[in-house]
Amino acid sequence: MKVYLIRHGQTPGNAEGRYIGRTDEGLSAVGIDLIRSMAHVNARRFSQVDAVVTSPLLRCRQTAEILFPGISPQVDEGLRECDFGIFEGRSADEMHDDTAYRMWVDGRCKAPIPGGEGIDGFTQRSVEAFTRIARAQGPAVRALALVVHGGTIMAVLDALEGSRSYFEYHVDNGACIECELEETDDASLHMTVVGGPFT
Repeated sequence: MKVYLIRHGQTPGNAEGRYIGRTDEGLSAVGIDLIRSMAHVNARRFSQVDAVVTSPLLRCRQTAEILFPGISPQVDEGLRECDFGIFEGRSADEMHDDTAYRMWVDGRCKAPIPGGEGIDGFTQRSVEAFTRIARAQGPAVRALALVVHGGTIMAVLDALEGSRSYFEYHVDNGACIECELEETDDASLHMTVVGGPFT
C-alpha cells in the first residue's frame, strides 16, 4: 500500500522556533499559502488517496482539509505530537540557561522531558497508532495519507524504515514523504521511502 506521510503547514510557533507539541495552534497565513500551493502541485498524485487520517490537533486537521477537500479524515489520538512538558511553547534561545533543558539536550534529547514524554515512549505510541491505522485499511484503499507532525514522522520512519537515525528524519513544514508499506514474512510492517526528501 502507498502511504503519504505529510507534515502540517507552518504555525506561528513553528516560525518562532518554539517547541509546539500539545499546544493546539492553527496554521499561520504563510502555512496556509504553503499548503494551498502543495495541494495544487500534488493534485494528480493525491487524487489516488482513498483514506486520510490526522492528528487531532488543529494544525493537522486544517492541513488535511486543504489537501484533501473531498475526503472526511479520520482522527487518531495516537498521532499527537510529542508532549514537550516544561519546554512546551518555549524556544531553545529562551532556555539557553535552563538547567533541565541543557541536561536534556546534552543527553541527545533521549531522556523523558520533565512533565512530558521521552523519545522511546513517544515512538511506541506513534508506531502503535500507525500500525493500527495501516492494518485497518481495506483492499480498496490505493493510498493512505497521514497528516501529522514532524515528530510523528520521525518516530514512524525510524521504527519502520530504519535507514537513518531518528533526528535524520526531520522534515520541514509541508513536507510529503511517499512510502510503500509492506508486511514482512514475520508479520511486521516495513516501509520503503520512494519519494520526498529522503530519496
